[in-house]
Amino acid sequence: MPTLSITNFNIVCSVLGGFITLFGLVSYLCKEKFYLSEALISLVVGVIFSPRATNLVKPLEYTGTQENLDLVTLYFTRLVLGVQLVLAGVQLPSRYLKTEWKSLALLLGPIMTTMWLASSLLVWAMVPHLPFLHALAVGACVTPTDPILSNGIVKGKFADKNIPKDLQKIITAESGSNDGLGYPFLFLALYLIRYTGEGGTGQHGGAGHAIGLWFGETWAYTILLSVAYGFAVGWIAKELLHWAEERKFVDRESFLVFAITLALFIVGTCGMFGSDDVLACFVAGNAFTWDDWFRLETLDDSLQPTIDMLLNLSIFMWFGAVCPWQMFLTNNVIPIYRLIPLGIMVLLFRRLPVVFAFHKKIHQIEDVRQAIFMGFFGPIGVSAIFYLYISLEFLVTIKLNDHERTDAEHLGEVMTVVIWFLVICSIVVHGLSIPLGKLGFFLPRTLSRAFTAQNNSEGESFSTNDGIIPGIVAGVTRERIRGSQSRQNTSRTFVGGITTPLPIYEIGGTVVKDPNLDGGVPSPVQLALGKPPTSPPPAAQAPEGKIKFPDETGALPPSSEGSGVRTPRERAE
Repeated sequence: MPTLSITNFNIVCSVLGGFITLFGLVSYLCKEKFYLSEALISLVVGVIFSPRATNLVKPLEYTGTQENLDLVTLYFTRLVLGVQLVLAGVQLPSRYLKTEWKSLALLLGPIMTTMWLASSLLVWAMVPHLPFLHALAVGACVTPTDPILSNGIVKGKFADKNIPKDLQKIITAESGSNDGLGYPFLFLALYLIRYTGEGGTGQHGGAGHAIGLWFGETWAYTILLSVAYGFAVGWIAKELLHWAEERKFVDRESFLVFAITLALFIVGTCGMFGSDDVLACFVAGNAFTWDDWFRLETLDDSLQPTIDMLLNLSIFMWFGAVCPWQMFLTNNVIPIYRLIPLGIMVLLFRRLPVVFAFHKKIHQIEDVRQAIFMGFFGPIGVSAIFYLYISLEFLVTIKLNDHERTDAEHLGEVMTVVIWFLVICSIVVHGLSIPLGKLGFFLPRTLSRAFTAQNNSEGESFSTNDGIIPGIVAGVTRERIRGSQSRQNTSRTFVGGITTPLPIYEIGGTVVKDPNLDGGVPSPVQLALGKPPTSPPPAAQAPEGKIKFPDETGALPPSSEGSGVRTPRERAE
């Protein structure tokens, strides 16, 4: 007798597969028309299916304990960051880290340090009874800009039309490299807490021992070793792939997936010897495409963006399910009336003032508007959650009499509440900024045109060669006649004696074609020669058996010319 098998595995597969399938049906509409980010949509869906809503996705039941759940979240973020950062490194032009080292040095040096101090000061001011040293640990976690959320503003139609290519590249390079460089800021605070905490009764060694460990373990072993290892692995992988491709040893599928498997290898090996796998992945991606060969070869292939999308949807859906929502309202560290202003102030003052102050020294930032844009869009996301669980794993080892020290336990709760809340704030605010900004820009103009057209249409009609055309017909207004031209004279006479009516405009500015012209608009040359207008050529058809999507070459209608949408190869050039 058949029975229902409602197991966790079946539910997770159904929910995840169903969501990604349904999202795929409207993905272009959501991302390129409404400018909604994948992260925000996935987060909302994760909340809907979480234990706090429909209770279909039960992360704690899958893992058994909270410690296991934290470990799974840490490993998931490591995997996603590793793959994303290798792909981010591959997307940059040849030798980008070398040619743009001055701009990157400013972004990763004084700007990143100021971001850390500003975030820490805000946390210290808003969280009651929190030592400044603890606030430095919290601020370090939210200092790096997230490469996954940054993709939402440097990819797609909005970026191609509004953000210069040089600015897109420097945002990608910064978000990729500063993820791994969050370690020094974080572990400076954590080592000092371990060896000087609890009123000076920390573990033996004091501040001097903490600083020594910071230089030896964090800088030498974690940072410098990961840079050297990532560059070596990326360079060797590039040479091996060149060798195999020249001899026709590698097929196309393996060629395309090579960068992704390289990311998995680096995450695994760096994890085994305890180095910075996040930074190593980004450096390896840059070394792998040092001569630009692999980037250009894979420009028009969609495998890497597809894997990128699947990881994005999955990780943010997981965040929506595992986020400790109840702790925002009920916790022992910060009340909600302090938590909300903290989120607002961090998004406004963590990055924007310092980027604005240094923007004239960064040649990719050409004017004040670009400085404000780059300063505001410094999202907090997956990397912050990664550093949160790295910190919690470290704090558990700070013991006194075989129990976790009181100050370490308190700091763990503060970090969990504050960092998760700041991540949610960033996902929501940065995910809605572009659509709300576009709405605020176009809505007043559209309403103004509509009201102006309505006022002009009251009792007004215009004479043409073809009869009477009302001032407004089905939401259409006539072009205003300026200068010495009479309001009744709505026709134009060209060389050759051809007279044509003035164009009719929709509210948005699109010309409504005269049906008497058979869909055609006479060109100046035709009018000068006295030739009748010709019908426009039929729209380009996709080749038989080939589906053309809206963002692919040949899929744009004739009215899209000049819209700024370009092919991947054109964008690279």
